[in-house]
Order: sequence, then structure tokens, then C-alpha cells
Amino acid sequence: MPAPAGRAGSDRPSLADLAVPIIGAPMAGGPSTPELVHAVERAGGAGFLASGYGSADALLEQVRRVRELGARRFGVNLFVPDALPADLDAARAYRDELAPLAAELGIDELGTPRQDDSGFDAKVAALLADPVPVVSFTFGLPAPGTFRRFRDVGTAVWATVTSTDDAVTAVEAGADVLVVQGPEAGGHRSTFAVADTPGDVPLGELLRAVRRAVELPLIAAGGLTTGQDVARALEVADAAQVGTALLDADEAGTSPGHRAALRDPALTTTAVTRAFTGRPARSLVNELVRRYDAVAPPAYPALNHVTWPIRQAGGAAGDTRFIPLWTGQGWREAPSGPAQRIVADLWAAAETAARGGGAASSGRMQR
Repeated sequence: MPAPAGRAGSDRPSLADLAVPIIGAPMAGGPSTPELVHAVERAGGAGFLASGYGSADALLEQVRRVRELGARRFGVNLFVPDALPADLDAARAYRDELAPLAAELGIDELGTPRQDDSGFDAKVAALLADPVPVVSFTFGLPAPGTFRRFRDVGTAVWATVTSTDDAVTAVEAGADVLVVQGPEAGGHRSTFAVADTPGDVPLGELLRAVRRAVELPLIAAGGLTTGQDVARALEVADAAQVGTALLDADEAGTSPGHRAALRDPALTTTAVTRAFTGRPARSLVNELVRRYDAVAPPAYPALNHVTWPIRQAGGAAGDTRFIPLWTGQGWREAPSGPAQRIVADLWAAAETAARGGGAASSGRMQR
């Protein structure tokens, strides 16, 4: 992927030139840290900061810390606000559904449903004023002209897609790279509208369909936790994005309760649910998912505010029954330890798997 001219261009991770074609996924809510970003780069890949929550000032402080650590190949992910306002009436009804649980947990008051874009415009302005190598977008595409403005300051623009139609739309909008997210992914699915039902086409099949439809570089994302997973993805894609594989890394900001849940034998499955935020997201199935998934409406980010007191109380108490436990389908294979070693081991295992089983000529495993 050629680098455009601009202040950030020389630092931008070019997929073809990465020593290790592994991207550390942006994981909002704590797991993604500057230290994790730096560790992925030290392994030869590129890491991402997650700015879905928090202020523009907090984001810039994280960018400053990444640079202070010495990282040069990194990106920032932004959540694109939905084009339609959140259904506040539906969110209020869900709040009423949760009232007995709040009383059960000793929570005086649930959050108030409200519209919120998490300071999206301020974050865009901040990253245009202080460019980073890559900005990626989740939940849709920004306003027309935004991609061009980023490229004008030397920043590459990546779009996260979950369907061939969205991939074509992103190409027409001017994306440089597509992050193709399969249904196996942990955390939020990147549907372009809150009310959209995410597709269930497996990642490998989705990658091949998108490859046939567009000519941009592709990054495979979705529950890739082993070297074999990475090798299979790279038979089609140009790089693999891993998130679940880094949840228990030393440098990750994953909460102790979330880490423990990854190893808890009582938690046996994952599901895509709207119960925590109003957007479909894959979590380990805990008590809140079992009790409230069926009645949770598509009302992001209003539901995110409603459930915040429950999630805050659960996190503080180390009680994982009622907090989101975002993770991909391959969570049982998620390693632990230093992130640099995790990425290096993933790549070594991927190369071994490719040598043993062969790889398609269109992918990166031929290198």
C-alpha cells in the first residue's frame, strides 16, 4: 500500500512492509493501552488505540504516551455515530426491565438514556491537527470529505466492514484498507447502522467474497487466536487483526474479572447480544445476557448509559455476572504473557501451519 505524502506518511504501517502481518485490534473500554500498542510493534506488527469511549483530550494523551514509548507504526480507531438518533423510548423501557436487577444489586439509580456521539467531531479535529499514521472507523463511514482530509495530512484511512455491500460502499467513499470483520469477532460488530442485524457468513467465506468484489488490501478480523487461525486468514487477507488473543496479555488493560472469566470453566459459550449497549456485540454468556438479551432493543448508545451503573458496580466488585465479557469465539485458546511474545508465537505458528498445509497464492503466507 503506497504511502501518501504528508506528515504522518513515513510512519504509516504499510501492510506489505510489516515484518509480521499482525495488527493489534482496537479494544475499547480498557484493554487497548499504549503499552500494548508498543509491544505489538516490537514484535513486528502494528497496534491500535481504541477511542470509542472517553474524550478527545484523553485520546491525545494516549497518543502522546504511545510516541513517548517509541512506537511509530500505530493507529487510532473511532466509533462513527449512527446517522439516526437513538430510540430513547425503547431505552427507557429497557431501563424499567433492568430495575429489579438494580434493586437486587443495591444500585440506587440506573443511567439516563441519552444521545451521545462520544465527542466524535472533536476527536477527528484532534487527529487532523496532530496526525497519526492510521485512523480506522467502526460502525460506519464518516461524513463525505473526511477520508480526504485525513489523507491530506498523511494519515491512511481504514474502514471496518461486515458485508460485501459495506465493503463496496467503503471503497467508493475512498478507504485505503478494509478491515473485514467476521461473526466470530469479540466485542461490537461493525454494522453500519444500530438496527442492522449482523451477518453470520464465516470470516473465511466473507473474506473471499470481499476479495472478489474489491481490490483494496484486506485485514482479516474475527476470533483469530491461534497460529492456524492466522494462517487460514492470510490465505486470502493481507494481514490478520487479533484482539481476543491479546486480552490476557501483560500489557493489556483488561480488568482482573474479565481475565478470570476467560479461564472460568463455568462460562462455556459466547453470544452476540445487545444487552449491554444496544449494539450487537459478542460476549461470554453470563447472567445479564441470559436474563435480558431477548428484551434489549437496538438503542445505542442510550443503552450503554443505562447499564453503566450495573457494569461499574460489577467491575468494582469483581462480579462478572453482569458486566460485558467481550471475547471472540476462540477465547479458549487465548494465550497469556507478554504481548510481544504472544504476537511472535502467533506468527511462528502461522508460518509452521502454512508450510504444513500450503497457502493460497493471493495471501501473505507465500512470503
